[in-house]
Amino acid sequence: MAQEEPKLGKEEEYLNGWKRERADFLNYKKDEMERIGQLVKYANEEIILNILPILDNLCLAASHIKDPGVEQIKKQLEDFLKKEGIEHIEAIGKEFDPNFHEVIEEIGPDEPLAKKGKPCTIVEEVQRGYTLHGKLIRVAKVKVTK
Repeated sequence: MAQEEPKLGKEEEYLNGWKRERADFLNYKKDEMERIGQLVKYANEEIILNILPILDNLCLAASHIKDPGVEQIKKQLEDFLKKEGIEHIEAIGKEFDPNFHEVIEEIGPDEPLAKKGKPCTIVEEVQRGYTLHGKLIRVAKVKVTK
């Protein structure tokens, strides 16, 4: 015969109910703090997406104009973005990864850009890709070998 559990008094029942509600509230509060932290962490994403084309143009200018002033401004902007959690996605020489790269052209093995190596190797970066605190915010547009 199964042993009956002792019946709880109203006070203990209310106390146990209060303890459950308190635990639920603390869990909710913790979840909300994490959600707010994520909102704050990614709040600047739209502004940064508007800054990236400026950085692209500065990189292009720096590659055509060998001026220390242009290089310094480019470096300052890159350092600022890095401090804000923006990381450049390394692409050249890497294997194509659809999670981070978008192929805009395939280079045949007879073309000068193509290097000896396995197919789907990135040989040129047309537009840099970036992550914000590890979250992809812009894919890298690349050329790969066939």
